[in-house]
Amino acid sequence: MAQENDQLARAGVSLRLELRGLRLGLRGPLPCRRGSGRHRMQRISLGLHADGTGLERAKERLKEVLRQQRQGRFDWSQWGGLAPAGPVQPSGDPLGLEGFEAAFFGDPRRRRNPAGCRTTWSSAYRPYLRRLLAIATEHGLPLGLPLLERVLESYAPTSRSRQQCGTALAALARHNGLELPEDWTIRAAGYGLHAAQFRRLPGDQQILALVDQIPNPCWRLAYGLMATYGLRNHEIFFSDLSALASGGDRVIRVLPTSKTGEHQVWPFQPEWVEHFGLEQLGSLQPPLPPVATDLRRTTLQQVGRRVAEQFRRYELPITPYDLRHAWAVRTIHIGLPDTVAARMMGHSVAIHTRTYHHWITRRDQQQAVDAALARRSQSGTPAVSDP
Repeated sequence: MAQENDQLARAGVSLRLELRGLRLGLRGPLPCRRGSGRHRMQRISLGLHADGTGLERAKERLKEVLRQQRQGRFDWSQWGGLAPAGPVQPSGDPLGLEGFEAAFFGDPRRRRNPAGCRTTWSSAYRPYLRRLLAIATEHGLPLGLPLLERVLESYAPTSRSRQQCGTALAALARHNGLELPEDWTIRAAGYGLHAAQFRRLPGDQQILALVDQIPNPCWRLAYGLMATYGLRNHEIFFSDLSALASGGDRVIRVLPTSKTGEHQVWPFQPEWVEHFGLEQLGSLQPPLPPVATDLRRTTLQQVGRRVAEQFRRYELPITPYDLRHAWAVRTIHIGLPDTVAARMMGHSVAIHTRTYHHWITRRDQQQAVDAALARRSQSGTPAVSDP
């Protein structure tokens, strides 16, 4: 089915084959059922089994829909009558969450990185869909904008959870052909450092001193690797560290199996490689902590949780992500371009800018002030006297 949809996309066809539960259907822009003339994202339930025979029949049905549209004779009475617009959900899945999950994992782009896909679903989608189901059950609400807004408002403004919830609900809305308000993204915005984390972000001297609280040498290396390269918790175990060996360029490569795929990272500060003794990680079997990393039996999220648990066990006053945030702020103070820093961190420039807005704004303003003072000094303009 994924191959067929890829061919449809290359041919410029907007309709797609879709798997919902164990049945096949069609999805795409179709004439409004109420005759408004608009073409909205809607579904046609074909009732075909998800097997080879069903797929062949679904392809024929899709061709028939395209023929009817081209000839201007598409009629909903032939494709499920004049039921209310939007998908009809199975009685046991009134919110269509099972179909949404199947579509999520069936996306050809996500199948290229199964481990990252599972981690994204379990951490960035499942918690918010569970709350959606709980609120829908509690208040007897069907899937629609009132329910989505209630779920979004259940999270604190400017929180990371609210931003992730907005993203998950927007994806669910697109899957079900629901229109969201134009200001949805603004209302959901909140990715970044919360106030408490902002205040306690560790400085370099504190980071260097805290490693002495870790008695296990393997976990000291893991700590130093995160501090020096700003890695996510799980990326410690999913990186090519061979460049840390003697004579290497010390640019490590985060592997494609990580959450956001392959990217390269430079050390900031470079002298921390020696300070934390990271050169020994360049061997074929780096002496990292014995954490299960077989993604057939675990997930990236579980690997990352293991690291966070170890920080708490050693009673460190910071979290692993504090080291990552401190690395990012360090690159800002050094003057590394935001586009480069964002690429090294494996996220978008937009997220980088939102998360580190305070420090980026301060850096840019300082650069502007320094440039203005330099121009005044070169021109010999005297300082303005007080009146």
